[in-house]
Amino acid sequence: MPTNTATHEPAVSVRGLTKRYGDRTVVDGLDLDLPTGVVAGFVGPNGAGKTTTMAMLLGLVRPSAGAGTVLGEPIDRPAAYLPRVGAMVESPAFYPALSGVENLRLFATVGGHPTDRIPALLEIVGLADRGEDRYRTYSLGMKQRLGIAAALLGDPALLILDEPANGLDPQGVHEMRHLVGSLAHSGRTVLVSSHDLSELEQLCDWLVMIDAGRCRYQGPAEDFLSGTGVLHARPEHAWDAAALHDALAARGLHATVDGDRVRIDDGDLGGDELAAAVSRTAQDAGIVLVELTRRRASLEDRYLALVSATETASPTTATTTGNGGPS
Repeated sequence: MPTNTATHEPAVSVRGLTKRYGDRTVVDGLDLDLPTGVVAGFVGPNGAGKTTTMAMLLGLVRPSAGAGTVLGEPIDRPAAYLPRVGAMVESPAFYPALSGVENLRLFATVGGHPTDRIPALLEIVGLADRGEDRYRTYSLGMKQRLGIAAALLGDPALLILDEPANGLDPQGVHEMRHLVGSLAHSGRTVLVSSHDLSELEQLCDWLVMIDAGRCRYQGPAEDFLSGTGVLHARPEHAWDAAALHDALAARGLHATVDGDRVRIDDGDLGGDELAAAVSRTAQDAGIVLVELTRRRASLEDRYLALVSATETASPTTATTTGNGGPS
């Protein structure tokens, strides 16, 4: 996971960002603070409002309500900041009969960007040896890479990528993750959306999690994942699992029997504290443990738990604070 540290004013800071289409609200009062210099994962299921939010930040969709800034400029004046923003939203569109170099040269000319960076960009995205080939001969992964090269033509301070690994095979996903991670250098901020949470977990150091157009969490990825997980305790004898469960419950620990093992949630204890408490409880009950393993909760586990909890909460408690923690 990246270890970039945000030290400047936010790259994006908006309040109450809303988009309605008739009586349907797609983005619902979204507060968003995106620090400079992070790789931020934009997490949410299909239809959560991720692409619409990105489109509003890019000036492609006019917000129904809300205010804020992108790269220090008002969000209602996208022309003031868009020259410093690069984006690949949905599938990149290029001319099939032109080569990769020719497509980039055309995009650079239309966007008013210099063309002398094209060879370096093709090198960055791993297409240096295929730049003269026609776009129609490119694989899906190569097309995605060329799309990122086009987004980098203006040497943007903010890079917005919508599902850059969509449709790629495992090798392509791995290469795309490495590429996106390498782009967050020299203060550049990267906002990348994906429904593949396992990939974002390995890529991002900042998370923005939305569901039904509302923010559920935003903040450091490590804060969201640290201290989460479960312990699995396996007694020497399978029939002792129920007894261990009862002993742990008597100590106020949340435990469930899972076959010949007992699953113990972290609760308010840290990982080492919890392991020690389980070990002492088993010893006091005369139960010998032959296995005590810790499994850290994945981003997917945490996200599903968070969404499940907020579905039953009131509107007030379902939103998050702007400082990175769920309220």
